[in-house]
Amino acid sequence: MLIPDRLNARWIATLGDDEVVAAEAQLYTDFRKRDAAERSRAGARYVLLQGPATLVTAWHRWGLLNNEARARQLVLRHPPVE
Repeated sequence: MLIPDRLNARWIATLGDDEVVAAEAQLYTDFRKRDAAERSRAGARYVLLQGPATLVTAWHRWGLLNNEARARQLVLRHPPVE
């Protein structure tokens, strides 16, 4: 699925339930990869919202779709974190 660089409520509203689940999963995977890399780099000093802009942006983008999926009461399944 092609996800635009800037997410907004109008774009999210155009998505069907299956598309919301797919986009949320894609953004979750991206966020988890960036999060794991930053945790590895920062160690005990890790603070999500003080991380690099790419990490915070990935978290925000995922959060938008995650909130929409929850609002629609969709079931989300993520693979276990490695």
